[in-house]
Amino acid sequence: MIYGIKTVAKYLLGTDKAGRNLKVFPDDTMLVSYPRSGNTWTRFLVANLVFPDRDVSFANIETLVPDTSSQSSRALKRTPRPRFIKTHEYFDHRYPRTIYIVRDPRDVALSYYDFQRKYRQVEDGYPLERYVDDFVSGRLVSAPWGTWAENVGSWIHTRSGRPGFLVLRYEDMLADTLGQLSRVSDFLCLPPDAQRLQRAVERSSADRMRKLEQQQQDQWIATRNRRKDIPFVRSASSGGWKKSLPPDCIAQIESAWGKLMTEVGYSLSNTASELSPVAKQNR
Repeated sequence: MIYGIKTVAKYLLGTDKAGRNLKVFPDDTMLVSYPRSGNTWTRFLVANLVFPDRDVSFANIETLVPDTSSQSSRALKRTPRPRFIKTHEYFDHRYPRTIYIVRDPRDVALSYYDFQRKYRQVEDGYPLERYVDDFVSGRLVSAPWGTWAENVGSWIHTRSGRPGFLVLRYEDMLADTLGQLSRVSDFLCLPPDAQRLQRAVERSSADRMRKLEQQQQDQWIATRNRRKDIPFVRSASSGGWKKSLPPDCIAQIESAWGKLMTEVGYSLSNTASELSPVAKQNR
């Protein structure tokens, strides 16, 4: 009874977080990923593509492409439709159209480690080996979204190859941003416009996002009151795990999730694996 009253009060006051209780509409497009997989960059790319007349920044990204983990249910209901919404949720059958972003979990672990230090969720001296063990075992604050494999697998194994579902690999986005955004444009049924695509890519570059972060970090809910010495927008690169992740950590991740990693196109450090049909289809 008391729990129900508190829930209703939070909703009415707009102090709840929509999360998995999000009201889904049939014309929604969801941008989904496990944390630190390139979702924020994808939000900027989509926002600059869909709203070419808007000056997309951290000051308005929560209005243009809101986040279910930071916005209230009421705020999201008031977002003009058709909505483009960011989330980290594991598979939800209600999502009508989903863009799923996947990233090599070995790089995700390093990025998430820095992110959690920025948020003061782990101490600077927290051993990386222990952190990776937490990452693989599902003991991070993101546990409600599942581990990397649970989150990725829940979407890939249920929706891959079906209409209304597009997989973007972070590494492919880095290598060919324009080409991957063209896939997004086709997926959203937008008219072909090379100039519009190029402009969206340029206005979503890592350099521009870093400058915006420096200027607006006190305005954006994700960086407000967080450490300033660790950036939210990092190097925007791939393969950093090869130099920065200890061998035991690499082995632990690959041992736990190697099968799924190869399915989505990531070769194991000691295995020459060819891309599976699933990976080929989504590249």
